[in-house]
Amino acid sequence: MDKEDVVYIHTGILRSHQKKRNLAICDDVDGTRGYGAKIRAPHALVMTFLFRSGSLREKLRAILQATYTHSWNLACFVFTYKGLCALQAHVQGETYQVHSFLAAFIGGLLVFGANSNINSQINMYLLSRALFALCRLGVEKGYIPEPRWDPFPLFTGLLWGLVLWLFEYHQTTLQPSLQSSMTYLYQDSNVWHDISDFLLYNKSLPSK
Repeated sequence: MDKEDVVYIHTGILRSHQKKRNLAICDDVDGTRGYGAKIRAPHALVMTFLFRSGSLREKLRAILQATYTHSWNLACFVFTYKGLCALQAHVQGETYQVHSFLAAFIGGLLVFGANSNINSQINMYLLSRALFALCRLGVEKGYIPEPRWDPFPLFTGLLWGLVLWLFEYHQTTLQPSLQSSMTYLYQDSNVWHDISDFLLYNKSLPSK
C-alpha cells in the first residue's frame, strides 16, 4: 500500500456520512481544548501576577492549572453536548429544538456543576450574554415592545450604580475575582508609599 492509497482511504473515512458526526465530535473536542487554552492563559497570567501572592513557581503552577482546567472542562462539555444531541437525533429519527436544551442541561450539570472559581466565571460570562439574547429574542417575537429609544445608556448607568453600591456596602456578595479587581481600583489607590505605587501601580492596603 503506497502513500496515495493511504491518503485515499483516510479521505474516504473523513467524507463518510455515517462517520462524519463522530469525527466532527472528535475534531470539536480537539479544537475546543486549544480555544480554551488561548482564552484562559492570558487572563490567568494577568490576574495571577496582579492579585496572587507566592513564589514564581507557585504562580506559574496556578496559571497552568487554571488553563488546563478551563480547556479540559470546555472540551468535556462539547463532547457531552454533541454526543447527547447525536444520540437524541438517532433515537428519534430527526432533530428537535429541545434536544439542544436537554443536552446542554445535562452537560452543564456534569461538567460545570461544581462550584469552583473557574466554573463560576464561565457561568457568569454566559449568564450576561444569555440575558441579553433573551431580551433581543423577546423583542423579535413581539413579547417585549421594541424600545423607541436606545436603552443602553440607562442600562449602563443602572448596572454600574448597582455594582458599585454592592462593592461599597455588600462586597462579600460579589464574585471573588470582581472583588479583587474593584479593591485594586477603588481602595488600594487610596494609599501609597512612594512614587512607584503612586504612578505605576497600586499596592494592597496595609493589614491592621
